[in-house]
Amino acid sequence: MKKHFLFIFLISLVLGSQNLYAQGSYDLISLETKKFLGQFSIIPGSAKKITDRQGYDNQPFFINDDQMVFSSSDEKGNFDIFLYSFESGKFTNMTRTSTKNEYSPLLTDCGKYISAVTVEEDNSKRLWLYPINFGEPELLYDDIEPVNYYDWYNNIAAMNIEGEPNKLIYPRSRENVVTLAENVGRSIQKRPKTSQVTFLDKGANVVINGKDTYEIKAYDLEENVQSNFGVALSGAVDFIWLDKNTLLMARDQELFIKKIKKSQDWVKIAKVTMPGYGAISRMAISPKSNRLVLVMERNEKE
Repeated sequence: MKKHFLFIFLISLVLGSQNLYAQGSYDLISLETKKFLGQFSIIPGSAKKITDRQGYDNQPFFINDDQMVFSSSDEKGNFDIFLYSFESGKFTNMTRTSTKNEYSPLLTDCGKYISAVTVEEDNSKRLWLYPINFGEPELLYDDIEPVNYYDWYNNIAAMNIEGEPNKLIYPRSRENVVTLAENVGRSIQKRPKTSQVTFLDKGANVVINGKDTYEIKAYDLEENVQSNFGVALSGAVDFIWLDKNTLLMARDQELFIKKIKKSQDWVKIAKVTMPGYGAISRMAISPKSNRLVLVMERNEKE
């Protein structure tokens, strides 16, 4: 990493590459939201494009109520982490690497780093830490790879490690790496205000209305027990927690919530339609739950 990482770079996201079309093009869409008497809702007519281009803008995560990080590709097929400010509308390079690719950015528990799965020059996929003050990056867990997805609890990353089957692990120490589950989905989410890490169990599935459906499970990292929150939304693989007891998933262009304390079925709360866009995949919610960011796939063909 060179010294120019100490400076902030603002760039225009007017990019494009035929190499990216094969993996799909995605944009980030912002929605205003509100909670009233415990009910979460989308404010009609609030949808706004954050990005608008052929290319990969994906994996959003709020680091505070005004700023969000995400993974984005350039015209050469390189992937970097960007910071977006809702107040200024500006994009900032968190990384600018020509020989590495960065994905799945999150804010660490200490708040000093943006973590990211980094594909290195030899194709190793390990977790790196990128200081928010643009200092030199640090490699974390040098002996753990290939990392797919992850989330944080108590300054330790619970990581989905590629394999047959993949494994969800939690390294309590270098000598004590605990396997929490096997054959899990790509959403690894800490349940708010708990010591539980949650995931989709893809080891067994049922078919509901012709769509694959998986169970949502949790592993309590303090109690060392597993629990079950019922079935996920059929045909969907991404979920987030809106609060300790409310899950959000998307199927096609529709959003659904589930109240786990009430053993509630999935309830549709909105449909998000935008010309030129198809299904919703990943999602991110702001800390105050007043803004939701969706990843939507572009339908347009070049």
